[in-house]
Amino acid sequence: MVGDVRTPGAMRGEDAPGQGQSGGSEICFVPRKSPYQRLSQWMLDISGDQGVLKDVIREGAGELVMPDASVLVKYSGYLEHMDKPFDSNCFRKTPRLMKLGVDITLWGMELGLLSMRRGELARFLFKPPYAYGTLGCPPLIPPNSTVLFEIELIDFLDSAESDKFCALTAEQQDQFPLQKVLKVAATEREFGNYLFRQNRFYDAKVRYKRALLLLCRRSAPPEEQHLVEAAKLLVLLNLSFTYLKLEHPTRALHFGEQALIIDQKNAKALFRCGQACLLMTEYQKARDFLVRAQKEQPFNHDINNELKKLASHYRDYTDKEKEMCHRMFAPCDNGSTVGEK
Repeated sequence: MVGDVRTPGAMRGEDAPGQGQSGGSEICFVPRKSPYQRLSQWMLDISGDQGVLKDVIREGAGELVMPDASVLVKYSGYLEHMDKPFDSNCFRKTPRLMKLGVDITLWGMELGLLSMRRGELARFLFKPPYAYGTLGCPPLIPPNSTVLFEIELIDFLDSAESDKFCALTAEQQDQFPLQKVLKVAATEREFGNYLFRQNRFYDAKVRYKRALLLLCRRSAPPEEQHLVEAAKLLVLLNLSFTYLKLEHPTRALHFGEQALIIDQKNAKALFRCGQACLLMTEYQKARDFLVRAQKEQPFNHDINNELKKLASHYRDYTDKEKEMCHRMFAPCDNGSTVGEK
């Protein structure tokens, strides 16, 4: 009967307290709670209405995720009484960057992410209004389903702040303090880094150039100029590497040389310039850059391998030159010289 109060002991077939089997009284049983009901008893209510419950498995660090941020997460969603997830992105080597409210449309997941910090791993229960509602999502999700999600927040980027700032005119941007410009430029560079790791080199280049434009356009007092130069150096190095991936060595060399203007002994910039010159078959310039890089980092594996690669390419080049010269000046088989009939 609905509303009966039943005891845990009776769920296992034991006598109810104070009632023996010979007493003639009816034995009452409490309804067995489902796994999600038991789990929810000690989870934190973050929605205020028990609709989104949270259990932190591993603490994160830093600030909370901001609204409109783009997040890098690993997640798996489970239905009750099912061991395998109905949805997961954990099989991907590099998860896709997703924007709250655009790529993430599950209300419960968005609320859950807004309560998380970088590196945090948490378990959430989403009641139907915060998940798939009264209709569910056939054929995988039945109607009125409570779902469990395990979510790991790898990183997030405040894309809204960056997008709004970049939409302003140069005069409007100049009204903001330098730290704001540096933060937005760093966000653009981080976006570029993420896109680069996804092998989306053209999109990464756009983000890097956006960051560089902000930094080059901003004037700073002498005591703060070193902050701008340090930020520009990172972007220039990334642009040089990106253009190498795009197979545009002349542009890679240009940005590498721009980096060397800021730091003439930067081993990474020297290395990128050497790589670019090697691709352009400018072997002497490539050697000069790579030897300078090796001088800064004598035991760098990549630099030493590039010098070996350069030596191999140069040997092949000189061998072909010798063969060409030999063919040009060698007498014909019939003993006649070149030009005779």
